[in-house]
Formats: sequence, C-alpha cells, structure tokens
Amino acid sequence: MATKSEDVKVLEKVASMAKRELDPVEYARFLELITPKTGNSTKELREIRDVESYEEIIERLKKVNVRILP
Repeated sequence: MATKSEDVKVLEKVASMAKRELDPVEYARFLELITPKTGNSTKELREIRDVESYEEIIERLKKVNVRILP
C-alpha cells in the first residue's frame, strides 16, 4: 500500500505534466476537476456578496494573498 508521501509525489508529478502539456484554461479546468468539493460555494459567495461591498470582498481576498488582476 502506498504511503501518503508517495501519493503526494505522484500527484505532484501529474500536476507538473499537466501544467506542461495543457494551455492555461485547460490547466485551470484540470485543477478544478481534481480539487475536492465541499459545501456550496455559490450559496456562500451570494451570502458574502449580500452583506459586503465589492471593495470589502477585494480586501478580504488580498488578506489571503489572492492575486487580483486589473
């Protein structure tokens, strides 16, 4: 049975190959496909949007180091 560190190495290798072989849109789609889903992000985003301004949301994202492009 594989250890967690061996699993991580395989995932890193696959992600590296995908990054090399896929264009940026395909790579983003790949990452979305392999990322575990929890909760209801649409509902959560609507709840935040209903109580915070656009500027507050941008500031919240900057605090967690999200890169904001113009």
